Amino acid sequence: MALPSFRPDDPVGADFREAVSEAISAFLAEKGQHLQGIGQELEPLHRLATEFTAGGKRFRPALCYWGYTAIAEQPEDAGWLVRAAASLDLLHVSALVHDDVMDASDTRRGVPAVHRQLQQWHEREHGRGGAEAFGRAGAILLGDLLLVWSAEMFDRSGLPMSTRERATRLLEQMREEVTCGQFLDVVSQTQLFADQDALNPDNLAAELDRIYRVVDYKSARYSARHPLEIGAALAEAEDSTRVRLGDFGSLIGRAFQFRDDLLGVFGDEDKTGKPAGDDLREGKRTVLVAHALAAAPREQARELDAMLGNPHLEAAQIDRAREIIMGVGAHEAVEGEIASSVAQALSVLAETPVTTEGREALELLAAIVVDRQA
Repeated sequence: MALPSFRPDDPVGADFREAVSEAISAFLAEKGQHLQGIGQELEPLHRLATEFTAGGKRFRPALCYWGYTAIAEQPEDAGWLVRAAASLDLLHVSALVHDDVMDASDTRRGVPAVHRQLQQWHEREHGRGGAEAFGRAGAILLGDLLLVWSAEMFDRSGLPMSTRERATRLLEQMREEVTCGQFLDVVSQTQLFADQDALNPDNLAAELDRIYRVVDYKSARYSARHPLEIGAALAEAEDSTRVRLGDFGSLIGRAFQFRDDLLGVFGDEDKTGKPAGDDLREGKRTVLVAHALAAAPREQARELDAMLGNPHLEAAQIDRAREIIMGVGAHEAVEGEIASSVAQALSVLAETPVTTEGREALELLAAIVVDRQA
């Protein structure tokens, strides 16, 4: 059945999200049959894969789809393009599952994280061995499985042979870079502000350079640049145009991550699906934290630094951390970086030869990805 065209004035609207969800559901239903043949023990993994891929913002598929449309007309039958774009959300959920294990997060999207659900399953079944270790192992394997499935779904989407090789190379680069970016993030948490001298405001520029590199590889390229470039490559874009779209994507991807950093400290947990202040408990070294530590008086900087990475922070301590961050203007500084990144992105897009539909959709997506509460 041919899919209808989607509206550029509602680039990630309900009809688009439904089409992506249906594509993922159909793929996972087929994989479920295969897993049943291997063994009933795999039922929890398939159930969790289905649960955690059922929703989401669908930004990455949307950027891929409209990256294609920025170069070419929407296909008469967009099914293959939606399936290819939807595969990026399997990759995204794979990264989320692994991320929650590394951060020891309890929740994701308002429900227990995968490793916690598998831990609970082990406990209900009165399994032998440690339930926590079982949960972590199962989650790592589910993340791996979703990574494999994302590649398979992309390869089997029906994309044209003429563009398969170039698009696949970009997807391979996307997978490699997000993994490397995750490790850069892990390393940065062991190094940033490790001693009192590092709290010197003069070190802000160097620390921000390091944070920007982590943001670029862990988030911006994976969240926006590569999805856009993959879509453009599928439409046989000229290399120069594809790279320009990628530059636009890197800028809105950076803004996307900076918004995440603000939500990780100041967000409404009923909307974000994660406990308020979790980024502080996890000790995430973000641009928000860097600005706060550099701008705060020495005693406040030490106080905030001591809170980072403490998994037992209470609500009063979270409130105190927010007070310090707001009081020294760090929140305002990050909002300024978000606004600057979006303005630069729109400037790049204005100078890039794209279709009218593509331009409208990408301008709206630039606003949507950063003006959000979850």
